[in-house]
Amino acid sequence: MTSEKRHEKARGWLAGPATAAIGASILLTVVIGLLGPSPMVPALTGPGWQPPYSLDVHPNPYLVIAFAAAAIILGGLGLLTALTLTRPPKLPEPGALSSKLRTPPNARLLVLIGCTAAAILAFLPPSGSGDHLNYAAYGRMVTLGLSPYTHGAVDLPGDPIADAVEEPWREEPSVYGPVATAVQAVASWIGGDSLRLTIFVLALFNAAAFIVTGLLIDRFTRDDPARRLRAALLWTANPLLLYQLVAGMHVDTLAIACMVAALLARSRPTGSGVLLGLGVAIKVNAGLVALGPAWELRRRPARLALMAGCALAVVVIGYAIVGSEAIAPMTRTSKSISHASFWKLVQGWLQSIVGTGSAYRGEIQIGSLLVLALLAWSLLRLASRARQPGLPPSSETTPLPPNGPGHHTPHTTSHQAASEPGNATSSAVTHPPTSGPAKAASSGASHHTTGRMSDIPPGGPSDAPRSGPSSDAAGGASNGADSGTRNGARRWSNRWTAPHANGGLEAPVVAAGLMVAYVFATPYILPWYDGLALGLLALVAASTVDRFVVAHLLVLSLAYLPARVEGQPEDLDWLREVVRPQLAWLLLALTAALALWAWRAARRERLPSASAPARARRVAG
Repeated sequence: MTSEKRHEKARGWLAGPATAAIGASILLTVVIGLLGPSPMVPALTGPGWQPPYSLDVHPNPYLVIAFAAAAIILGGLGLLTALTLTRPPKLPEPGALSSKLRTPPNARLLVLIGCTAAAILAFLPPSGSGDHLNYAAYGRMVTLGLSPYTHGAVDLPGDPIADAVEEPWREEPSVYGPVATAVQAVASWIGGDSLRLTIFVLALFNAAAFIVTGLLIDRFTRDDPARRLRAALLWTANPLLLYQLVAGMHVDTLAIACMVAALLARSRPTGSGVLLGLGVAIKVNAGLVALGPAWELRRRPARLALMAGCALAVVVIGYAIVGSEAIAPMTRTSKSISHASFWKLVQGWLQSIVGTGSAYRGEIQIGSLLVLALLAWSLLRLASRARQPGLPPSSETTPLPPNGPGHHTPHTTSHQAASEPGNATSSAVTHPPTSGPAKAASSGASHHTTGRMSDIPPGGPSDAPRSGPSSDAAGGASNGADSGTRNGARRWSNRWTAPHANGGLEAPVVAAGLMVAYVFATPYILPWYDGLALGLLALVAASTVDRFVVAHLLVLSLAYLPARVEGQPEDLDWLREVVRPQLAWLLLALTAALALWAWRAARRERLPSASAPARARRVAG
């Protein structure tokens, strides 16, 4: 048995356990909420007939924390394995082993499972942290005529909603934008004095945002089964995101929905700008995403001005309504350092070497900006170099046939950017051959893009520049036909995305690179912050970056197990006092590894040169 066949067989054997681990993780997350109040699930006051519902069995605290740990570990390892299985082997011969292997559910089923799990979790008490109690209190303040940006829960003694807020957040004002505050106020208005009903309304908003985001991503990737499966793993059926964003009910989900929709709607600059503004007005750090469309439209100032103007108008109107006092809490939070961040280690080193008279927040802020710039530069440098071998940066080209010389070559024509509203530059549309050997090659390439973990190439339509949720049939077919050349001419592990034919980077690529750099570099990081990076990665081509971010989320999730202070067994304080600081070392190692990988991968990539077509022919032949 050849090594390729052994690898194929191993892929088939691992597909089942990976799927089982993901399913078990999602099930455990549901069980944690279903059991009711525990160290993982804050109690909710209000009439028992009102949702969310639980069995209210008050489970053993050690058991429920063990369930949470198992959900995180199984989900993280299963997801990493599944993403690794989407790395393609060499295209097998007809009738090869891969077609006989067991395979996990297809992408459509994964999307259905993820959406169903999100809907179920909306009817269960939130778990993992107490942030949802803060949201309910901020909305309560608005309905009582107080500003959540100048008051904390402690300013409402005896209130049935504000009294539920846990330490250490009782004195903290809101750090969220005016749109998030408006959603919280609507939930409070509906829920009244019932904390349960208020939380349930917030959970419905949150689950709806998660599901809509998943459906948008699924629609965007539907023409490419391989890319669709990967997108389902990264977002909709991602057990860690279901644990953090849906079961944890964090407001970040709303911001992610707006930003993903904005990137997919950028062919309509007015609508895209409004969505960008809404995302920033929910959570300000989501504003990094806006730099993606700004880069893509840098040579089209009229469209850029329209999109930016709409976004700015939404943000300005929102903050004008709530007042300038909403800015101060965000400014203060931006200087914080979370306990699991590797910058906490840096802070300790500075205090031990220089002295304990300062928290060194300013120095750490400067250092984090430098790390962010380095990571963003490394990732975007790799993206700009990861272009098709032999493809010159011009509007007309003749792609290499999939099996080397001797096959018919598709004819390529160019269309100006005006005919593709979502693109900042012109793009090529390739018309595939309709007969002869090239047609067979094209159908063969399509045959292997089946949407299964055990046999998935990364080429095909997923590498085509796209300006919206769907691409035209001609472009998709042509990319399927020449995917063999791209797969053979470049190691998959170094792929980050495919730029425009003229070398420009699309908005999702720039936005994803910046957001990945942000979550790895920022001093204040919590597990659910990684959700925006994963949502953006689902819009671009597969790369090793996927697994770096999943590993980052896995480590952060274990560091904040659970992300609550109250209601924890005293003999488990070591989870917070010992394990959490030690996991900061893993985050530091992951950050260094990401920077090194991106730098080395970019060095292996080469910009198109005169000899590139010859190299591609040698590899393809």
